Amino acid sequence: MATKLSHGSRLTRIAVVAGFALGVPLAAPAFGQATAVAPLVQGQISLADLAERVMPAVVNIAAVTTSETRGRTLPQLPQLGPDTPFGDLFEEFFNRRGQGQQGERQAPQQRRAQSAGSGFVIDPSGIVVTNNHVIGDANEITIVFGDGLRLKAEVVGKDTKVDLAVLRVKHDKPLPFVKFGDSDKMRIGDPVMAIGNPFGLGGSVSSGIVSARNRDIQQGPYDTYIQTDAAINKGNSGGPLFNMAGEVIGINTAILSPTGGSVGIGFAVPSSLATNIVDQLKEFGETRRGWLGVRIQNVDEATAEALGLGAARGALVAGVDDKGPAKPAGLEIGDVIVKFDGKDVKDSRDLPRIVAGTPVGKDVPMQIMRKGKELTKTVKLGRLEDGEKVQPASSKPAPEAAKPAVTSALGLELSAQSEELRKRYSIKEGLKGVVITKVDSNSNAADKRILVGELVVEVGQEAVNSPEDVTKRLDALKKEGKKSALLLVSNGQGEVRFVAVSMN
Repeated sequence: MATKLSHGSRLTRIAVVAGFALGVPLAAPAFGQATAVAPLVQGQISLADLAERVMPAVVNIAAVTTSETRGRTLPQLPQLGPDTPFGDLFEEFFNRRGQGQQGERQAPQQRRAQSAGSGFVIDPSGIVVTNNHVIGDANEITIVFGDGLRLKAEVVGKDTKVDLAVLRVKHDKPLPFVKFGDSDKMRIGDPVMAIGNPFGLGGSVSSGIVSARNRDIQQGPYDTYIQTDAAINKGNSGGPLFNMAGEVIGINTAILSPTGGSVGIGFAVPSSLATNIVDQLKEFGETRRGWLGVRIQNVDEATAEALGLGAARGALVAGVDDKGPAKPAGLEIGDVIVKFDGKDVKDSRDLPRIVAGTPVGKDVPMQIMRKGKELTKTVKLGRLEDGEKVQPASSKPAPEAAKPAVTSALGLELSAQSEELRKRYSIKEGLKGVVITKVDSNSNAADKRILVGELVVEVGQEAVNSPEDVTKRLDALKKEGKKSALLLVSNGQGEVRFVAVSMN
């Protein structure tokens, strides 16, 4: 059976919320005292005191979604005599599908779907954090505390990109709560404890360690999950992952499992990512992420060598949005962003998270590498939610007359543009570059998934408009001692990407 990621209440996802410390409104000892964990024997630690203190703030969440459905008008049921074989079964079938024997339309019916998950209180006034997929589009949400207290909840705000939701409940007394901790301080091997509502078994505690950090599980643009072997199952979604000080350092969100049950590979949204989102949802009821307006790709070793970066680092700009903040800031295709707002961009996954967490409207310094030189640019960030309404980043070069010529290089057969080739490969009018008419299946270019019908727009960050331009530029790169040639490749619609191809 294939291994799969599991989500929330559907068995293909689970959630963990960022770090909190229990704000105990009663006369309980403060977190961090020696009583938080008690040694049993050498090599073993009891989590009983810690669990007892934080469990009052962990809640079960019951979400009910009600929708209206109508019966469909079906062909009228034939008049079946009492002795007709299976006549009673036909009648029952048509009645259940919304029609009796007289062909009458069934009245509207209410359909109720229920889901269950976990969450935790972060403020004594009644602010609750959970996963967005736990509540979905529920019409009715009930928060259930460990002592049996049940309170109706309203949605404060939701974020689908990181799968978080903030709820509010009202009570005449302060509620037990926990606080976020710093997930960035967690190291691989540190002990953690998860509490939640697995399979409806509320108040369930499991423990383990931080197995890995910064996991990208392809669930969204800001993936940087904490991986843990603490048992997380269906129903744990939205529950907290605690450090040993009783702080929430993660929100349980997903598992990797062939069966839908825990196999020791669970993932939690780190508090370093969640806290800013939760604060925005509390204040605005929505997220307000920074927006740069570029399309980026990762820098591998071959690309780094071709660009003269030394080591693979940064985010390579493969497109600049005409309406985005990056264009007036002077960013160009081929720039490599290595530092943003004082934070190192180690790879392309870092940049969206850093930008999204930067305040909208802030003037941000960024360091870029352009043709071997380090430059500093300043950009005034826009808002991502506004930026998503405009077209994606693209390059719109002016048309240029084709030069009839054909040549081979790097395992590619290259041809100047012509009307016949533009029609054959559906190349958008106005695009520059040299047409790829054949790819050697045994070449490095094929390994890098360069396709017939695409265009080579640049070689070594210099524009090429004919096959001769390509070969001349390759000869120049070889004389410079380059082992790879960095190609800017465009598809027929003008979407570009950088590809480093070996020249050996």
